[in-house]
Amino acid sequence: MPGLYVHIPYCSVKCAYCDFYSGPLHGFDGATYVLATLAELESRRFEVLDSHDKKFDTIYIGGGTPSALSPELLHPYIACADNNAEITVEANPEDVTPEWAGALLHAGVNRVSLGIQSLIDSELAAVGRRHNSDRAVDAVKTLRQAGFTNISLDLMYGLPGQTFDSWCRSLDGILALSPEHLSAYLLSIEPGTRLHARLLAGKFKESSDELIERMYDRLCDAAKSAGFEHYEISNFAQPEKRSRHNSAYWDFTPYLGLGPGAHSFDGKTRRFNPGDFKKYMQDPAKAFEVEAAEEHSLHNDRVFTALRTSEGLDPAILTPSELDRARRLLSLTPAGRYRIDESQWLMSNSIISSFMRV
Repeated sequence: MPGLYVHIPYCSVKCAYCDFYSGPLHGFDGATYVLATLAELESRRFEVLDSHDKKFDTIYIGGGTPSALSPELLHPYIACADNNAEITVEANPEDVTPEWAGALLHAGVNRVSLGIQSLIDSELAAVGRRHNSDRAVDAVKTLRQAGFTNISLDLMYGLPGQTFDSWCRSLDGILALSPEHLSAYLLSIEPGTRLHARLLAGKFKESSDELIERMYDRLCDAAKSAGFEHYEISNFAQPEKRSRHNSAYWDFTPYLGLGPGAHSFDGKTRRFNPGDFKKYMQDPAKAFEVEAAEEHSLHNDRVFTALRTSEGLDPAILTPSELDRARRLLSLTPAGRYRIDESQWLMSNSIISSFMRV
């Protein structure tokens, strides 16, 4: 069943590595913004739902800073959820209080994704995060005390000043908190970000390939020892705790994205809302644009997403010559699909690119 994504494009301070669309939180009117996204939802819901009776199997409220919305303002989105839907809200540790966590659970949210990134204060400061390690640990404990039983924690490796030992301390500290889900991302320094400007100015050096590989190997080993399933390059889950919403992206389940900067997919056509808050608020129902699709783009999307996962790629979409290449480069799963071995996932782009069509 389709998923719903709601983008909350506001931040008190933009992280130094972030290139997602967001604006300053000062002056943000949450109630007005919710009404605008609901207008977009009402106009566009039939891109992915075939009747008014149908609801969404997953809802993901991300950003930006989703905690800029009070839990009470989330009710209209949650009303669109099917029974037993996965309903996720992203949160920053500094925003998690007992009152907020309790209200969030009461509103119907059953999963929280917490952006911790590191448990080393100097590394957090280097990328502009507002919390410290103690606040991050307290936030997880607060969510547990409120009653949340499905928590995902985010980590990053390759941060400025990060060493192998500091990475191990962060990783071990996160696993000690017993999250149901772990997302661990290699830092990507994108043009236009503050971190990119600092790199060009020579204020720090990128982590070496050797260090990144050591960090990744340690991540895989530690997560496996802690009972996690490595089901996508950057994602690990305890049994039955995969992110249903993100997994739907990877298996081409349709989804609708609301808000400036959000993307949508109806199973054939991709649409996106440009990152323009003023234009969006003028007419949310018509803010989207259709992505120009080249002849082989849908095939390439399927290859790229499938080969990042443990499920692998359906051989039915491959040509005979591509099948020969798959037999040489990939492993066959018990389900008869082709996948990249975990040991090669860190270098997967070069393998994936060999299956792209032009």
